[in-house]
Amino acid sequence: MKALEFSRKPARYAAAMIAGALRPGAGASVGPLRLRDLDEPEVPADGWVTLRPRLAGICGSDLSTIDGHSSRYFEPIVSFPFVPGHEVVGDLDDGTRAVLIPVLHCEVRGITPVCPGCASGDVNRCERIAFGHLEPGLQSGFCESTGGGWSETMVAHPAQLVPVPDELSDEAAVMVEPTACAVHAADVAVRALDGSDGPVVVIGAGTLGLLTIAAISDALPDGMPIMTGGKYAHQKRLATELGATTVVSPDELNGAVRLATRSMKLAKDHSGASRTGGQLTGGAPVVVDCVGSEASLAQALEVVAPGGTILVVGMPATVSLDLTGLWHREVALRGVYAYRREDFRAALDLVSAEGPHGDLGRLVSATYPLSRYEDAIVHAADAGRRGAVKIAFDLRTPARQTDSRS
Repeated sequence: MKALEFSRKPARYAAAMIAGALRPGAGASVGPLRLRDLDEPEVPADGWVTLRPRLAGICGSDLSTIDGHSSRYFEPIVSFPFVPGHEVVGDLDDGTRAVLIPVLHCEVRGITPVCPGCASGDVNRCERIAFGHLEPGLQSGFCESTGGGWSETMVAHPAQLVPVPDELSDEAAVMVEPTACAVHAADVAVRALDGSDGPVVVIGAGTLGLLTIAAISDALPDGMPIMTGGKYAHQKRLATELGATTVVSPDELNGAVRLATRSMKLAKDHSGASRTGGQLTGGAPVVVDCVGSEASLAQALEVVAPGGTILVVGMPATVSLDLTGLWHREVALRGVYAYRREDFRAALDLVSAEGPHGDLGRLVSATYPLSRYEDAIVHAADAGRRGAVKIAFDLRTPARQTDSRS
């Protein structure tokens, strides 16, 4: 079968890091990702099934890995070589079309008794993602045993599969996994509000930010203020359509939050420069960071209210951050990773909903065959500037694929 394989090749990884720093997505052309002819993965245990991807999305964690920017934290929970791709809609041998829940939790790994997280249904908090009858891997798409969506064939445990209704398009279905992330973030955000009338601030208007806006808008009462900053015109338009009540440019977001919350901005020093880069005295009770960069986390700390909560939904890496305000203002900083199984049910409903807050398949901007993976990854890495949102690989019509250089 044809598949994109990511190998453990330190020299190529270093080259990808340099190339990716110069141009996002450029790591695909020089790094350890290559199109290969591989044997189909074997089912690791009884009951497992074969899943043949139709569409497989490219997400921020994929891009970070390919450009050599991912954290070394992942080294013990990833196994090489692996086939990337965890945003997947595909066909089972019985004709069922299904989306993948990629988390490789205790049940999937054949571990009994299951860990406390899995026992409570919080499979995203599984403690045993490096054990059991699978190689280490926090998700399918980062595990040697399972394969991934950037291929013609992968394997999955039945607990990882959610059937797709016939009326849902493949483009909508491939958005279910990232929408489940957003649904989980919205659930945590609503609980963090604890009855407050907001506003909720969402930092980032890429795929995850837009989906989070849609999910929060769906979860909150009509009229609850949701604020965000969009860098590009299509991001601002989509953020408004999906439920944001205030959409400004990212550098205007602090000012908009200041007005909405009747906050003040800390005084400037004698040189005329702000001591904190825009620190507000008040702010929003909940800020959802869908970027995870040093700049986005710093902005989140500037606009969150004293005693408020920052939810980190975008995957951060190694950052240098002044956390004095976190301590001084008693702010809670909480990670929000992945989803529970029921989040997928809610995501299916949201993706397929009628009206401006739904029809999320429209966020799929372009698809590529595996043979054009370098173009696809560069497009995904530069999606905002190019007026795009989600880029995916299309496996529905096998194209002539050629092995790239070794």
